[in-house]
Amino acid sequence: MIGALMLDVAGTELNQEDIELLQSPQVGGVILFSRNIISPAQVRALTDHMRQIRPDILIAVDQEGGRVQRLKNGFTLLPAMGRFGELYTSEPERAIDLAEKCGWLMATEVLAVGIDFSFAPVLDINDISDVIGDRAFAQNVSDIIPLASAFMRGMKRAGMANTGKHFPGHGSVKADSHVAAAIDTRSYEEIEQNDMQSFIELQPQLDALMPAHVIYENVDPNPAGFSPFWIQKILREKLKFDGVLFSDDLTMQAACVAGGADTRIQAALDAGCDMGLVCNNRESACTALKGIQDYPLPNKARLERMRGKIPNITVGEQLDLGEEWQSVKKIIEDFKNTL
Repeated sequence: MIGALMLDVAGTELNQEDIELLQSPQVGGVILFSRNIISPAQVRALTDHMRQIRPDILIAVDQEGGRVQRLKNGFTLLPAMGRFGELYTSEPERAIDLAEKCGWLMATEVLAVGIDFSFAPVLDINDISDVIGDRAFAQNVSDIIPLASAFMRGMKRAGMANTGKHFPGHGSVKADSHVAAAIDTRSYEEIEQNDMQSFIELQPQLDALMPAHVIYENVDPNPAGFSPFWIQKILREKLKFDGVLFSDDLTMQAACVAGGADTRIQAALDAGCDMGLVCNNRESACTALKGIQDYPLPNKARLERMRGKIPNITVGEQLDLGEEWQSVKKIIEDFKNTL
């Protein structure tokens, strides 16, 4: 049983309210933030406790590298994905090899502390969006595709499912959808021929997608994550995508066009998302939960694809995950330190 709401918890260990929320059938996932993290040992204790309460819970984190990295103390500090794109222009084979190693390293460390998956990689173009920037691999799709493909191969080898974001593309939109309404005025044809190509070409590798909180106003009046056009007609019907669909955080400012947290998650699920994220606002999470109490539970078989291969190991204050991990960690750290 996996519910349709992913929420967060208050601190570095579960409080009574967290425990009660985790027991709700419609809570299907938990996403961790920096405030939940002290050390590898503490994170593993936290995730183990969550699974004692809800063995079927999915646990996620944003561990992209660069400026979006929640697990820091005791973990490898990863380069931004844009660094691989910079190297790709002069040494493409080395860039692809390093991207694959980085995907494996990230996933190995995240799985070790009991987290099923990281919401990665970003498949957007590094164009005019300040919030995307070097979170993207490159400024053009032809460079993004081989690098993202390699990164996902590394994730898969470690035992982690991937999530491509932010469909159909956030990189060509200036506004930060966390704090403002984000509107793209381009035609469908222009979006499809540019930003969408990385999602289309990489679809065979993708386990999940996260739609953008962007309104493509000349295509559909709703943000993509609330849009039956983008989710049903384009993703499910035209592109035949059968993976998991996660909403982006429904507390972001660009999501507020859909009303309160209850109507937002209802809109996301009605449009075709499998799971809605409500983060950093406990009142909104509770409102969203009440709003979907009578909804059917999502497709469990589909969501089970996100289950990570979590090793049965004891984790200390510092990670020590074997010889291959030590070797790859040094390679990635040396690359990052030469930038």
